[in-house]
Amino acid sequence: MPVLICLSGLLGVGKTTIARQLARKMGALWLWLDEVETAMKASQMQVVDDLADGGYAALRAVAKGALRQGFDVIADNVNPIELTRTPWRAVSQEVAASHIDVELICSDPDTHRYRVENRKVALPGWVGPDWQSVQAREYDPMPQPDLRIDTALTSVDESFARIYALIKTEN
Repeated sequence: MPVLICLSGLLGVGKTTIARQLARKMGALWLWLDEVETAMKASQMQVVDDLADGGYAALRAVAKGALRQGFDVIADNVNPIELTRTPWRAVSQEVAASHIDVELICSDPDTHRYRVENRKVALPGWVGPDWQSVQAREYDPMPQPDLRIDTALTSVDESFARIYALIKTEN
């Protein structure tokens, strides 16, 4: 049974680094919100100042198609509130796929700030938020994620191992 792994958390907590490793080692489809929104802004769309949930909607549509075809999918996006998390669970339910919510946090503010301020993204045209914007962003911690990982205390390899072990117990 295919699985949809939703990596959620603020910018700079390590979602993309972990998603990239999961995709490479599992052969899963990695859906990266930053990449989709950057492409949307570079497109011929008339209004791109506020993409609202356009990027999320596009990724959910792609995820649904990939899951239907039997591919595992990794969704890499902030998912700041329940309103943005619920539709991902609906995608999994609609196609009878397993669903895993992984919330990533970085408990060390100095480490988190360093990551935000020194993030290098290989996406032409991508502009990330500054530290103040990350701190000001609305984000409600998940009440009961399937897994919560503190990336200030857990390496990328350890994070991968914990997520992969959970996937194996779900399937």
